[in-house]
Amino acid sequence: MANKCKFLAEPMTVAVIGCPFSGGQPRPGVDQGPIHLVNSGLPDQLQELGWNVIFDGHHQFEDITVQDDPPIGIVKRPRLVSSVAEAISKTVSGHAKAGQLPLTIGGDHSLALGTISGTLSKYPDACVIWIDAHADLNTVETTHSGNLHGMPVSFLLNLPGNGDDPLFPWLNGPFLPPNRLCYIGLRDVDAGEKKILKDYAVKAFSMHAVDKYGISKVIEMALDHVCPNRDLPIHLSFDVDALDPTVAPSTGTPVRGGLTFREGHYICEAVWETGLLVGLDIMEVNPSLEGALAVQQTVAVGCSLARSALGE
Repeated sequence: MANKCKFLAEPMTVAVIGCPFSGGQPRPGVDQGPIHLVNSGLPDQLQELGWNVIFDGHHQFEDITVQDDPPIGIVKRPRLVSSVAEAISKTVSGHAKAGQLPLTIGGDHSLALGTISGTLSKYPDACVIWIDAHADLNTVETTHSGNLHGMPVSFLLNLPGNGDDPLFPWLNGPFLPPNRLCYIGLRDVDAGEKKILKDYAVKAFSMHAVDKYGISKVIEMALDHVCPNRDLPIHLSFDVDALDPTVAPSTGTPVRGGLTFREGHYICEAVWETGLLVGLDIMEVNPSLEGALAVQQTVAVGCSLARSALGE
């Protein structure tokens, strides 16, 4: 662990937050991702890097049944996602305010409602680098599926397309300004999301940009945009489907043509080298998909991404 983070207390402590949650999307199994990552030794691996590691077990969430959680308009399981995200936000916030680095392992990417809002409660000037095949930027007005794992960024940006009656009343700021968000790895973006990206001038590097400039230049441009003076806290949110399915096959919404193993890890390494990382998400490992060898491969990649982001 060569660098130190300027925002973290000594001794350098990472709080591993296991979130076995799948309510933001319809496919079963993604709730088992955190359990597999921990069982494969992730906390011990981080300790070997020199971190003081806190892991108090996986979070258990309130059991809200489908009968108690009918859709609101098209949006599915809104009360369940809200309850879980609020709990995660408080947990992340508590660790951040104690000078620790929260590492949230999911679970589906709707959890970023909680992780990033928790980071912003401690670091209201934080910026976000979002690594994903998808923008997860749909609003209530633009979503076709109603699945909240495709919508968290729109709520974090407090976009008007989410209506006047808030789905998440606890989410009351600070919100993320569009100029402090940058995507890397996009290649499956809905029409409504493309319009939002354009209208709000959100910086996004698709796989075309990665091919054109190379990953080193892309991460430099991303950092130049969200953190030009290299002085703001950074939250890195990494969906493993940003990687090509040949690298991370066991994920719910794979899209061909993604980041290579090295490109994904280079992003993590480059963010760590800034000394500004204050929050990390590793999301959407689904061990129920693609068979035992694919699961083992994807879990191993999830662990190695976390290690790379934390100094390996």
